[in-house]
Amino acid sequence: MTDQNTGGHVPVLLGRVLELLAPALTGPSPVVVDANLGLGGHAEAILAAHPGVHLIGIDRDPFAIEHSTARLAPYAARTTIVRAVSSDLERVLADSGHPVINGALFDLGVSSPQLDEADRGFAYSYDAPLDMRMDRDQELTAADVVNTYEPRDLARVLRDFGEERFAARIAERVAKERAVEPITSTKRLADLVREAIPAATRRTGGNPAKRTFQALRIEVNAELAALDVALPASLDALAVGGRVVVLSYHSLEDRLTKQVLAARTRETGPPGLPVPLEAHQPRFRHLTRGAELPDDDELARNPRAASARLRAAERIRQG
Repeated sequence: MTDQNTGGHVPVLLGRVLELLAPALTGPSPVVVDANLGLGGHAEAILAAHPGVHLIGIDRDPFAIEHSTARLAPYAARTTIVRAVSSDLERVLADSGHPVINGALFDLGVSSPQLDEADRGFAYSYDAPLDMRMDRDQELTAADVVNTYEPRDLARVLRDFGEERFAARIAERVAKERAVEPITSTKRLADLVREAIPAATRRTGGNPAKRTFQALRIEVNAELAALDVALPASLDALAVGGRVVVLSYHSLEDRLTKQVLAARTRETGPPGLPVPLEAHQPRFRHLTRGAELPDDDELARNPRAASARLRAAERIRQG
């Protein structure tokens, strides 16, 4: 979710996103929802490329809302920007008067300002308060998770959301340290994780705190739970010919996206029927073969795209 106006970055896979959405945006007054608006880079390009489009942008981060509102000001008559969690997508569409849409974009993960502003506490490369809230009005912080979850629950978070094989060891080390003094900084947590992981493992695979920080961020912001609600809601809202594009940045997001799209693109009738029943025909078709990865040119423009995985689908029948 990087951006050309922040640190010299460009929106991830912008050309491919525009290419995939374009066929769905040729009719009269098409509507697109950007469920993770961020700094508005993808949204701006969509609005510029399609003069008839109305774009509905959703984001929970007040900074993102402020920045994207300013950025999209030239298109204000064709935009609706809402501060909300993506899981509120169905309500946002209803409130906007556009319950049926022609395109949906999910650019998941963390935006550049969230990573680059040390006081947000998302990055293990800065010493900062252990926060990680995308919406700073919510109560739960990463420090709350680290200091109040039972060790077994903390280990579950690290294992399920970070795919951390040393989750139990890290949770035990954290529990021991927090009993002496609360863990409130990103540096202290990163140091504890490094110490808890075997030395042989620390020598490979990048920063050993990466998986722990990912897991805490997902837990604090309920990211997978939001996607699990928002992506099906966007598919339900698509008109025939409408398209959805999803940019994921770790295996958990991509796996959930794959499962949701697979369920919509397969036949649901009993096997072995000589004539497939219309009611059980797939309502969607895949537009990508598996997950598409960024090419070398994309990576040269935007190194943060390295972990990106793109999937897309099109509605071909009404439900």
